[in-house]
Amino acid sequence: AEPGRCAYFVARKKRFCKMTPAPGRRFCGEHGHQEEENDRKRIPCPLDPKHTVYEDQLQKHLKKCNSREKPKPVYFVQDINAGLKDVAEIPENQVPISSLSKEELQNLIIQLKKASNGLELRLKEQILSHQALQEALNDPKNGESAFKHLKQQASILGNMEKLQLLGPGRCFVEFGAGRGKLSHWLDVALQNVENVQFLLVERATTRFKVDGKHKGRDSVFERLQVDIQHLCLKKVPILEKKKLPVVGIGKHLCGAATDLALRCLVESYTTCCEGENEEPATKRSRTDKTEVASNNSADNESNKDNCKPVAGIVIALCCHHKCDWTHYVGREFFTSVGLGPLEFNYFQRMSSWATCGMRETTTKVFTSEEREDQMNDTEEHEQTFSRTDSGSDTLQGILTVEERKEIGCLCKLLIDHGRIEYLRQRGYKAALQYYTESAVSLENVLLTAVPSPPLIPEPTT
Repeated sequence: AEPGRCAYFVARKKRFCKMTPAPGRRFCGEHGHQEEENDRKRIPCPLDPKHTVYEDQLQKHLKKCNSREKPKPVYFVQDINAGLKDVAEIPENQVPISSLSKEELQNLIIQLKKASNGLELRLKEQILSHQALQEALNDPKNGESAFKHLKQQASILGNMEKLQLLGPGRCFVEFGAGRGKLSHWLDVALQNVENVQFLLVERATTRFKVDGKHKGRDSVFERLQVDIQHLCLKKVPILEKKKLPVVGIGKHLCGAATDLALRCLVESYTTCCEGENEEPATKRSRTDKTEVASNNSADNESNKDNCKPVAGIVIALCCHHKCDWTHYVGREFFTSVGLGPLEFNYFQRMSSWATCGMRETTTKVFTSEEREDQMNDTEEHEQTFSRTDSGSDTLQGILTVEERKEIGCLCKLLIDHGRIEYLRQRGYKAALQYYTESAVSLENVLLTAVPSPPLIPEPTT
């Protein structure tokens, strides 16, 4: 050990501990139990067993431990976006796909293809870009990993511009924000636009955030450290005060987090705002209250649906294998095509066939910035799986690699179509499109939604 450093050898890191021990001690406080002459016993912290504490100081430690439960913010509402409360209908014991017989697997595939009949299997390609990222895209200092992220972010901004969502008087809520890079580029694109707010929603503490780049600008950035499942946007102080139209965004919003975000926007937030009898801050005209037709209850319901506080939704989808029937917003669609939680559970696992096991594991040397992206960028959830992870051995002789890939894509499409139907039923014009090349990201589908324009009543004679 180095002089003045802890003498404990950390086997996992293959080096000595770098902490500084107290005067006269060989070990730091964390490894003090190594000193035989020390009668004080160290025990794992009950709040987080990854660190230890002196047993006689446990009560004092619990009051200041970083893992202690902290006071809930005002916008925390337990399970407000969770969805299904009764989980009794979900089978407890799920049989692995590798344990299914050939007949059972074929029946599942038949059900999948039947339910997908009539869906548009080939999505529209809408690979766009945005001027705000051109300088970064042309910078030779960016490595391959950074370049792929930039191309995706540029296309997301391009799609938002096409939907006319990059305007003044908006609050952009980035779900699963991670380091906040998507919001950062949005801020660059909107640097001359007035009255713009950013809310970055991330449940975990994040290192290497880019938030510091926004200091001194007119736009307002605020981080909400909360699980989307418990986020009530209506109670966020800045939205409660200004009541700006919200644009929900996300880059690679993993699995069930997409469903939680959709429900957060179009159910809990929209319902709360519609009940406030306040003029929504949108440019859509409200039907004249003096018209006789407004007395009709059906017309009133239609007007309420069209006056939405959510101006748009743009989410790059990801990790369908992490979807959950409990949170899934498309349960009604699945039921309408004769499917239920059992089939959903199989399809969400089979969806990984579209992206997993198709690429060999490679060893690559990254620049320091790229390594930082790889280690700390929680926006990207692509992983490289071995062939056994994709079930290639157990399915050998039943399905080829290309057939598995096709079935995986079909599972993803079916799950995503349930989300589209959910949004359409709630008055949104929703669509799916490829927003980048598969060579850039295998998770290359973008979900977009904007409020449907109000129906113009036919003139009466």
